[in-house]
Amino acid sequence: MDDTFYMRQALTEARRAAEKGEVPVGAIVVCKDRIIARAYNLTETLTDVTAHAEMQAITAAASALGGKYLNECTLYVTVEPCVMCAGAIGWSQLKRLVFGAEDAKRGYLRYAPQALHPKTEVTSGVLASECTALMKDFFAARR
Repeated sequence: MDDTFYMRQALTEARRAAEKGEVPVGAIVVCKDRIIARAYNLTETLTDVTAHAEMQAITAAASALGGKYLNECTLYVTVEPCVMCAGAIGWSQLKRLVFGAEDAKRGYLRYAPQALHPKTEVTSGVLASECTALMKDFFAARR
């Protein structure tokens, strides 16, 4: 399995979010070549501004592993995490972050590029065009 395969899994989650009227961001956590968590945005459903896909995935992964540190795990997310999510990624000590589309307006790289744990490896742009198209289509349909 490679980054493209796992990002496609995250895109599946993002599409589930869109079907429920949520901003289409999806995330999965992989540990030792196994998907241990799947999530998508639930901010509208839960009426909770912190219910981003990444937050949901980190919580589910920590529960699956029985511990708060995810230092052997990779988080795949369709859109660059915000500052809040980057902070959670940092605190969970994720080994790796892989994201698709950049978020020039609200992404962590603009506001807090040092928020991640120093050992976290970052790969960006995986299936970026598909991830970007999903977001653009969602917002175009709502206007």
